[in-house]
Amino acid sequence: MAIKIQDTPNRAAFDPQSAQDLRGQFAKNPQEGLQAASRQFEQMFVQMVMKSMRDTVPQDGLLDSDASRLYTSLLDQQMAQSVAASGKLGFAKLIEQQLGKNLPGGEQLAKPGEAAAKAAAQALPLAASDERHLRHAPVLSALPTSADYAAAAKTTAFGGNSDAGGDVPATARDFTNRVWPHAVEASRSTGIPPQFLIAHSALESGWGRSEIRHADGSPSHNLFGVKAGKNWNGPTVEASTTEYIDGQPQKVVERFRAYGSYAESFRDYASLLRDNSRYSAVIGAQDGTEFARRLQQAGYATDPMYADKLARIINGPTLRQALIG
Repeated sequence: MAIKIQDTPNRAAFDPQSAQDLRGQFAKNPQEGLQAASRQFEQMFVQMVMKSMRDTVPQDGLLDSDASRLYTSLLDQQMAQSVAASGKLGFAKLIEQQLGKNLPGGEQLAKPGEAAAKAAAQALPLAASDERHLRHAPVLSALPTSADYAAAAKTTAFGGNSDAGGDVPATARDFTNRVWPHAVEASRSTGIPPQFLIAHSALESGWGRSEIRHADGSPSHNLFGVKAGKNWNGPTVEASTTEYIDGQPQKVVERFRAYGSYAESFRDYASLLRDNSRYSAVIGAQDGTEFARRLQQAGYATDPMYADKLARIINGPTLRQALIG
């Protein structure tokens, strides 16, 4: 998964406001917030099942295209939401019972004597000892710990390792909240899910902490490491980066594009993918690993492990945690 999901059946599954709505529910009524979050987890599961089923069907039909796959994916998201909202599968109730133990008075929600609740407790990878997660919201105790977050986002595009300490989840959340509206806008023009675009910007900028800066320290707002080629007439900034030449990493100084805002950076990045024919296979990509592989095949970066690094962020717990909020 890794998109912001709305659990209300009469709203679109793909809704940028849904994460904020869920945070509001937790603040006003933790129990109702937990119920909504549990339905979202069930929706994620149903969507994964549907995607696995789609993957077994050959995609070489007459009407098959990137556009048709995009709309099929959106339809599956909406159908998964409807199934979860119906409550017929019952997974949300089991999750709610287990995680409800972390709410004040939550012992009354759980029914340890029931076999189903016991099975749910064994199945969920709870990290109840991580108090920092529990303070944010009870549902976060089902997510991996900060050590997992750090491993997923430790590599930046500039050849070094970012400081993958305990502040990584907070940094990822702040970064994601800041650029989410711009990622949604770029998604509309490219057909690429916004979470993939956020992951790419996170890889290139170290979740915003390794953003290219001017000599005076001011930000360039270049979140995708886009270089300033001979046809670029806008402002530029020079920075040291790592390029792989004959398979060997070498430090070089390159000219990069500079923007006035993150919104401008996302728009230019989307334009680059749309208007450059070598990225035609990237447009509309709906699978995170495939998106990363196509970017590397198109020559976006010289790092031979670039696709693997990007795929780890797209499919990893840091981005998932940041999108849930």
